[in-house]
Amino acid sequence: MLRVAIGHRFPGGVALDIAFSAPAGVTVLFGPSGAGKSSALLAVAGLLRPDRAEIGLDGIALHRLPAEARRCGVVFQEARLFPHLTVRRNLLFGLRRAPAGLGGPSPEAVIDLLGLGALLDRRPQRLSGGERQRVALGRALLARPQLLLMDEPLASLDMPRRAEILPFLESLVATAGLPVLYVTHALEEADRLADHLVLIEAGRTIAEGTPQALSARTDLPLLSGRRDAGVLLHGSIAGHDVSRGLTRIAVGDQVLTVPQRPEPEGAPLRLRLRARDVAVATEPPHGLAAHSVLEASLAGIASAGAHEVFLRLQAGSVTLLARTPRHAVAALGLEPGRRLWALVRVGALDHGAA
Repeated sequence: MLRVAIGHRFPGGVALDIAFSAPAGVTVLFGPSGAGKSSALLAVAGLLRPDRAEIGLDGIALHRLPAEARRCGVVFQEARLFPHLTVRRNLLFGLRRAPAGLGGPSPEAVIDLLGLGALLDRRPQRLSGGERQRVALGRALLARPQLLLMDEPLASLDMPRRAEILPFLESLVATAGLPVLYVTHALEEADRLADHLVLIEAGRTIAEGTPQALSARTDLPLLSGRRDAGVLLHGSIAGHDVSRGLTRIAVGDQVLTVPQRPEPEGAPLRLRLRARDVAVATEPPHGLAAHSVLEASLAGIASAGAHEVFLRLQAGSVTLLARTPRHAVAALGLEPGRRLWALVRVGALDHGAA
């Protein structure tokens, strides 16, 4: 477990007061640019010495150690490779920095994990942005870190390159067995990678918890104020109806039907269901071809701006949010406890993260 508490005042009066815990897995620091996320990561790495700091990893007081003794593998927004070295020699530089006698993945394993075999004799100038970041990840991993720190590693890449590197990131964090601290302001990256989510805004920790729990809260404008506000669902492929081009996704004790997906039966999924893609009916709907229908109860109503509200719906074990016009509350007689039917647009989950 990583525990972080830092306080710092930069010249000009900008202040940080950030505290969070990072359990095993990937902890994502999420918030807008300038919120203090990268400063928190740099403090953990020892590259920023804050005015006040308590940084502990499994009983080790990192804040009392110099940066080189903290054994943090750091990957920045820019890959920062040595331009005069080949990919192979950039990777081996990471291995040369590893403390003697420590176990860890071999260079061959890292090369295979990150798909670098065909790039080993190239220099960084001949690599795409995504390829450079994969090399930077490999170099950091071969340094045998006890903690992997990633500071917006995809921010400088276009959307196709982000899509290219995300599966490699997922494979890396799944197999490396390291705690990971990951900074981003891109919600799709947080959805796809986070086991634990920390919301940071204006130099302060706003909330932390599982992505599923935080996504369902309507009192966090950093998430609920977005047009893509909605719940993050964990599910799995329950089956395919190839003749009809449909896939069934099991989420808790519910099943959603969506356009056919490529994953095999049983594959796990993380899917964002946006509140604007969920409507409600007060009676069982009939003759719908474009929606999955779940019976639910209305658990609560919260403001979603001047003209809209969020409806918090409980469908068995699954919590959903629906965004609806404010006038519908009175028109439909909506109040907590009322029985409703949630209409989930069938294409709504296609953009979700697997």
